[in-house]
Amino acid sequence: MASTIHFSSPRADVEIHLPDGRVLTGPRNTPVGEFLKHVPAEIPIVAAVVNDDLRELTYTISMDASVRPITMADADGARIYRRSLTFLLEYTFQHTFSEGYLTVDHSIASGGYFCQVHERDPLTEADIQRLQTEMEALVAQDLPFIRKEVPLEEAMAYFRQKGCNEKLRLLSSRKKQYLTLYQLNDHLDYHHGYMVPSTGYLRWFALSPTHEGFVLRFPRRHRPTELLPLPDSPTLLDTFRRYGDWLANLGIDNVGALNEAIKNGRDHELVLVAEALHEQHVAEIARQIYERRDAIRLILIAGPSSSGKTTFSRRLTVQLLALGLSSYPLEMDNYFVDREQTPRDENGHYDFEALEALNLQRLAADLDSLLAGKATQMPHYNFQEGRSEPGETVHLTRGELIILEGIHGLDPHLLPGHLSQQAFRIYVSALTQLNLDRHNRVSTTDTRLIRRIVRDARDRGYTAQDTIKRWEMVRRGEKRYIFPYQDNANVMFNSALVYELAALKPLAEPLLRQVPPHTPEYIEAKRLLAFLEWFESMDTEIIPVTSIVQEFLGQSIFKHFTFWKGQSV
Repeated sequence: MASTIHFSSPRADVEIHLPDGRVLTGPRNTPVGEFLKHVPAEIPIVAAVVNDDLRELTYTISMDASVRPITMADADGARIYRRSLTFLLEYTFQHTFSEGYLTVDHSIASGGYFCQVHERDPLTEADIQRLQTEMEALVAQDLPFIRKEVPLEEAMAYFRQKGCNEKLRLLSSRKKQYLTLYQLNDHLDYHHGYMVPSTGYLRWFALSPTHEGFVLRFPRRHRPTELLPLPDSPTLLDTFRRYGDWLANLGIDNVGALNEAIKNGRDHELVLVAEALHEQHVAEIARQIYERRDAIRLILIAGPSSSGKTTFSRRLTVQLLALGLSSYPLEMDNYFVDREQTPRDENGHYDFEALEALNLQRLAADLDSLLAGKATQMPHYNFQEGRSEPGETVHLTRGELIILEGIHGLDPHLLPGHLSQQAFRIYVSALTQLNLDRHNRVSTTDTRLIRRIVRDARDRGYTAQDTIKRWEMVRRGEKRYIFPYQDNANVMFNSALVYELAALKPLAEPLLRQVPPHTPEYIEAKRLLAFLEWFESMDTEIIPVTSIVQEFLGQSIFKHFTFWKGQSV
């Protein structure tokens, strides 16, 4: 039988194979976005995964490929949309107002970025409305975002001419000799990551004045074409502002300045001052509790994953002891209901993060008994067997506090009214405001994920791939059970440390490089590696063992210590 294998000329057409088995055929070197215009989608498509690599819609298909559309409901799609919207805002501000410059500071839980202007008077409501109207006009014109790869020196010369000193400081540590810029009309800038092809994609946004600035509002992933109501979150805003003041005192308000300080041997100073500011705030919180000690018996601590809640609670315990107050650490996890009684989510899986996964009646009864000074047998949850067992019997002395740490600490349904009235609530999160530059944010979520990757590898034997795979479910629980209640806190503690990503980088990078190619987690690992490239590494030996970052580095002095003065019966 004659062989059917033979040389031939390349076909004029290529095929893209979609996840559902359908195939689209089109001319070779057609942008993937042109193919995907033929794919009906309820949610706008803003990017694509081509042969296991994330690509912009302008990426051309030169060979047959597997293609998965990325929409605004996907994590990568949401980042691309928000990044592009930020570029549009930046361009519009520069071309609308002749003075000052704009900074994109931090995120808002309902979907948005808090922005401020500098070196000019704050924008009035009329100014903000004018800015929004100009942005809407640019969206209607559907102008292209043009991607350019330029030599690093050329990019630095451009930013030097524009007076963008913080970008020059950032680029001075760049190892690669090129930079990807995006252009809108006559305006160029660097943005860390991909963009949509044109302004016409950016139909869902609003600008809302708030607290001496304004919020650039955009959709959340679960409702990708709607804007959620903007909450009034003065405590959260004050927490970010406090951290901004700390950074100003350190003279480190962007990553370029951090890198410069490390290279100039100021890392010891940064660590000492950052840790002192943390300890100062923990002491302030302890003082607030002490001054209300006649009314407060319960301290509830909540916050998202890898916020440093454990180290914070133990540092708070030490500060309370210094004021003469003893406290008993009560683990919320021991109040899980038996496995078969655990509620299930919409996919039929056990939802261990739902409030109903806890035995709230038993929790309230035990708290009443403990606070009444009675000997109380505590439950112990056997995670291997998935059921509650008898634990130690505890007897608190008069005046002792209870510290209850868990994701539901701020939920008003956790405790009945009489116990709720005796509670002091603390929200802990890594609310970083140290950004790459004035327009490129450092995500608080990315900081926590990097913390968790390092800790999981050491304490649980998880690979970075394992942690990334679980992260979406962790984030879902935070959005449902933590973030909606953060404004119920009496006080917020920002666990971010200005130097921490420089310290975590040497441990995180090798773990991320081990994520296998052609896996869903590989795209995320590549993104995090590209992000960490912006940071200089620093020596972790200079970090004190009491630091929150040591909870993730593995050298925390609090790991095996408890400070309860009482005894089990």
